[in-house]
Amino acid sequence: MGYNGIMERERFEELVERAIGSLPQEFLDRLDNVEIMVEDYPTPTQMRKAEVKAGHMLLGIYEGVPRTRRSTHYGMVLPDKITVFKKPIEAKCRTDEEITAEIERVVRHEIAHHFGLDDARLDELGR
Repeated sequence: MGYNGIMERERFEELVERAIGSLPQEFLDRLDNVEIMVEDYPTPTQMRKAEVKAGHMLLGIYEGVPRTRRSTHYGMVLPDKITVFKKPIEAKCRTDEEITAEIERVVRHEIAHHFGLDDARLDELGR
């Protein structure tokens, strides 16, 4: 069956879950109070928060307080949120294999933000 540029949402969500499940256990154990979800597109507010330049796509976003910035007073807060955006990932990729790889990259990137790594440091590490 050929690639038509659109993946069923259920399959896309399964790939996100698989990407999360493939993380090393020491990271999974520390992913408490984090909600990971799939949306078709980012909201205008998310685009502003991420400071996305015109003509660029936002593939995922981390919204919350990174673990490195939490004090002993951190508690009773809403979960941090990681959102993976389906439509921009589909637009960037040509095959299901590329979508799978991009989902894995985006999930790891956003989880790295949860653990306190910023984009500059991720660039240094080769993302």
